[in-house]
Amino acid sequence: MTTAAAVWLATWLALGSADMRWEPQVSGTTVRLRGVSAVDARVAWASGDKGTFVRTTDGGKTWKAATVPGAEGLDFRDVDAFSERTAYLLSIGTGDKSRIYKTTDGGATWKLQFTNAVPGAFFDGMAFWDEQHGIAFSDPVDGHFVVITTEDGGATWKPVRKEALPPALPGEAGFAASGTSIAVQGTSHVWFGLGGSAARVLYSADRGQNWNIATTPLATGEGAGVFSLLFWSPKAGMAVGGNHKKPEETAGTAAVTFDGGKSWSGPSGTSLKGYRSCVASLMHARRPTFVAVGPTGSDISVNGGRTWEPLDATGFHAVSSPRRKQDTAYAVGEEGRIARLVPASPVEPKQAPKKP
Repeated sequence: MTTAAAVWLATWLALGSADMRWEPQVSGTTVRLRGVSAVDARVAWASGDKGTFVRTTDGGKTWKAATVPGAEGLDFRDVDAFSERTAYLLSIGTGDKSRIYKTTDGGATWKLQFTNAVPGAFFDGMAFWDEQHGIAFSDPVDGHFVVITTEDGGATWKPVRKEALPPALPGEAGFAASGTSIAVQGTSHVWFGLGGSAARVLYSADRGQNWNIATTPLATGEGAGVFSLLFWSPKAGMAVGGNHKKPEETAGTAAVTFDGGKSWSGPSGTSLKGYRSCVASLMHARRPTFVAVGPTGSDISVNGGRTWEPLDATGFHAVSSPRRKQDTAYAVGEEGRIARLVPASPVEPKQAPKKP
């Protein structure tokens, strides 16, 4: 851990979650931002409507906004970044609106890697085990989920055989709110969440070649279900969501698993203060710490998701912390809103007592 990261973490632990705040930053755009991917404390990418992406290489002091050529009509709900030069973008929509682009030169140029050709498919999100190996999923088509994988950095995307996936239930679909309703862990584990008629999670331990499915206690019905997943080990993970049409409702908004997604349980104490569209993890000395965001505000848990407390009333659509050193977090939202999570006030170092 860098000295700056150590100071940040020590400050956070000393202050407690109630003394964290979102520090607004200037994104350089006014479009709605829906995806964000933090590489480290210095580099982060975000994505949004009208073919827009933004990038910082100085910890958010400055952001540069631009548009992917030829993608001005697309809504980029998901971005997965690996460095200040390499990032993937996923756009949503039926038919050929669902696409994946990649840059290896910091956004100066983009290569269109995948265009959906399955009638009725609508891709919700993507995730990567590493820069070469990734996976993306779509809403069901004719009762079957659509999943694609890459093993060569996106140069080719191959469909997973539909027989490997459990059948979809009538009225069941995924959510593309933040591109994080799919999550990976380690080198082979993957999960994706669903909503509508059931709030279920599909999971695979072999990079999507074989699948099982489990039901979560998250809200069900129109506009409700699992919106974001996060795993910090092959066994332990967190799901957040609820009903985006009833954002103030607190029931069925969070769940945890400790057996790799086979079973899920809700918080044992205070839950989220409403529908949340994305969750990210932060460093903690003893146990996983989460921050969840949604249109009505954000919440934080310092005990692995067992209980939550309000953090801020500012609305965001997505939040991200770095893959490795999770010593910071960025969040994005409406009208180009972007912010970084920081301590509310500095912690003064203790002075050694003077000798008499």
